[in-house]
Amino acid sequence: MTRGRLGIDPPGLAAPPWTTREWFNTGGGELQLADLRGKVVVLHAFQMLCPACVHHGLPQAQRIHALFAPQDVAVIGLHTVFEHHAAMTPVSLQAFLHEYRIAFPVGVDAPSADARQPIPLTMQAYALQGTPSLMLIDRNGHLRRHSFGAEDDLPLGAAIAALVGEA
Repeated sequence: MTRGRLGIDPPGLAAPPWTTREWFNTGGGELQLADLRGKVVVLHAFQMLCPACVHHGLPQAQRIHALFAPQDVAVIGLHTVFEHHAAMTPVSLQAFLHEYRIAFPVGVDAPSADARQPIPLTMQAYALQGTPSLMLIDRNGHLRRHSFGAEDDLPLGAAIAALVGEA
C-alpha cells in the first residue's frame, strides 16, 4: 500500500472481517470488526515466538492502547500462527498474555481448513507477509494502512491521530 501525505492511505476498500477461533481479554465474548465501527482500529498481527513481535510490535501496541482514548481507538491483537503450530496453542497464548500483561483484546486467527495451507484465514484475507504486521482501519471500516515489520512510534502515532481527527 502506498502511504499518503500523513502516512495513511485515502479511504478505499472495506477491511475484511476477522475469522477467529477464540478470544482473550474480551470478557468472554467474540469480537467482530463491525462491532468497532465508529472507532479507529489498530490491528496488530503477531506470533508469540516472533522476536520482533515480542520486542517491538507488542510493546508498541501496548503504548498505543495506553495513550489513545478507548472511545476513539481500539487496539486489537491477532495471534496468527503460520509456523511452529504445535508450540503456539491457545493455552500457551493465555500464559503469554498474562506474563506480558497484554490487556487489549486478542483473537486467535482460525487455521485454514486445507491441511496443505499453513496460512490462517485472517492472515490470508489481509494478505499479510508475516509478523509483526500492523493495519489501521478508519472509523468507517476502511483499511487505511497496512505494514509489515517494525514501525517508528512517532509517524505511526501521527497517522492514528489523523484518523481519529477525521470526521
